[in-house]
Amino acid sequence: MYTVDVIIPTYRPGPELSMLIDELEKQAYRPEKIIIINTEKHYLVEKKDAMDTINKYDNIIVHHISKKEFDHGETRNLGVSLSNADCFLMITQDAVPRDNQLISNLVQALEDPQVAAAYARQYPKSDCNLAERYSRKFNYPNEPMKKTIKDLPRLGVKTFFCSNVCAMYRRDVFDKIGGFLHRAIFNEDMVYAGNAMYKGYAICYVPDAGVIHSHNYSCAQQFHRNFDLGVSQTDHPEIFSGIKSETEGKRMVKDTISHFRHIGKAYLIPHYIVMCGFRFVGYRMGRRYKRLPKGLVKACSLNKAYWEK
Repeated sequence: MYTVDVIIPTYRPGPELSMLIDELEKQAYRPEKIIIINTEKHYLVEKKDAMDTINKYDNIIVHHISKKEFDHGETRNLGVSLSNADCFLMITQDAVPRDNQLISNLVQALEDPQVAAAYARQYPKSDCNLAERYSRKFNYPNEPMKKTIKDLPRLGVKTFFCSNVCAMYRRDVFDKIGGFLHRAIFNEDMVYAGNAMYKGYAICYVPDAGVIHSHNYSCAQQFHRNFDLGVSQTDHPEIFSGIKSETEGKRMVKDTISHFRHIGKAYLIPHYIVMCGFRFVGYRMGRRYKRLPKGLVKACSLNKAYWEK
């Protein structure tokens, strides 16, 4: 039986963090430790509800870092360094397990020695807008999937899709691969998945493992996120060179527009097309960021602290 730790990076956590911790402690496959890597101490200690929840349990470790120290890859590596478990679950502060079988279902996928990581299905929150709700259906189907590098011609960039919103990793494979990127603007999960696959491992999608997680991003937020996505792909040609993300994006846009028409919500299409335009422009600018003035690059990026290091 594998031991499992949970690693949660936090920054200005909301009420979901208390819900997340309580639900993790109720899991049928209970974690040995819950390791919280918190950015800026006062943002957590001032949250009475969160601290009361943390203090309820005897298996929670809290490690504080400064905002300057935060990095999408290295902060998660720090969490892993505090764990001795066979497997660890990466989960974000605003993702809540859908039931008490989340850890059990992900561990089951990792019993296959070829599987380096397994990620969960994401369900929309009750306030999720229709476009984001459909994207969850598009990216997280009902059917389970075991992906290897052989699937690249068929799946394209989606071959490497893996989300640290909720994903479990085998520690032995993680150590062999060298962990997450030591400096990452974004997308550390997909880069890890790509590295694992090129070394012969597989990534599993486990729809029976579910978390509730969604965001209603504005057009500007979509632009900034996709700019950073483009930067990450440009910085890692060993994974993404020659693979077009736009093909998958176009298919999602087409399917979403058809869905809006089918459910009688065609009036949502113009705003959705505008939002997709922001995504596309952000992504294309990110892919070409090396040609842009440094000041513009920082202005376009969501993770502005990354450029200050």
